[in-house]
Amino acid sequence: MAKQLGFCIEQNMCMGCKACQVACKDKHDLKVGQLFMKVTETEGGSYSESGNGIEHRVYSYWTSLSCNHCENPVCVETCPTEAMYKRKDDGIVLINEEFCIGCEACAKACPYDAPVLNTEKKKMGKCDLCVDQIIQGKDPVCVGSCPVRAIHYGEIDKLREEFGTLDKIDGMPEPSTKPALVIVPHKDVNK
Repeated sequence: MAKQLGFCIEQNMCMGCKACQVACKDKHDLKVGQLFMKVTETEGGSYSESGNGIEHRVYSYWTSLSCNHCENPVCVETCPTEAMYKRKDDGIVLINEEFCIGCEACAKACPYDAPVLNTEKKKMGKCDLCVDQIIQGKDPVCVGSCPVRAIHYGEIDKLREEFGTLDKIDGMPEPSTKPALVIVPHKDVNK
């Protein structure tokens, strides 16, 4: 493989606006319940009384994730029709709708819940890294829509050089599939 494209999520900057999720949903004309980009919120902490006041230790942060275009994608391995495939030149994992039978084997295998069933078409869908945009020299819509520029894409090796190698935070599955993902964690995240 010539290179592996992937995402960097600067979780420490994300404000949970879901602009990336909305832009993706709009670009792919996704129906209610279908999301290729998912923004989740994590909150917690505690407080205690301190004299006449309250001392708080609360937190809230967001995680924006889509398909991680894994180095070892289990979705590709489990697809019975070979509709799910990984491009050799850039590592993007795609679905050939002509071969997809909508069996959901890829969705069941994916630890990140990336593939989703389009119930009207009876075909699977997921983030395609906006490959059509990349071919035109444009950013994926999630990257371009982020008002604080917390989402980046590019060659994963270069993203790791610039942002680090963290690809898992508390609440995420073990990265056994080798996700093409870098996370710059929020200060309150357990790694």
